Amino acid sequence: MPPPRPPTEQQRLGRLGEDRALAHLTGQGLTLVERNFLCKVGEIDLIMQQGGGLVFVEVRRRAAAGFGGAAASVTPAKRRRLINAAQYYLLRHPDPPPCRFDLVAIDDETLSWIQNILEL
Repeated sequence: MPPPRPPTEQQRLGRLGEDRALAHLTGQGLTLVERNFLCKVGEIDLIMQQGGGLVFVEVRRRAAAGFGGAAASVTPAKRRRLINAAQYYLLRHPDPPPCRFDLVAIDDETLSWIQNILEL
């Protein structure tokens, strides 16, 4: 089997954005449950716990705010994939806890944490 490929620059920057988002959220009192949850219907960057609830977090990073910036890059199709992946994740829980979807948008070096961006 060939050795794994090194990450692309885009993947490296994405990982750095997730690291920064995770540090910010844990600094706000949230606890990491799972990172990069991947299933057949989508991916969730961070699954955090806050109190008795789960927070599904999408992390978007943009070098510049052109084309609406990081927050505007969450398209309706991406929202559907997030919801579907969260529903798939919640199949593990016979009695699912309260949940919400948050966005951590990083534009250049400015981080914005936007809570409850969509409903499940």
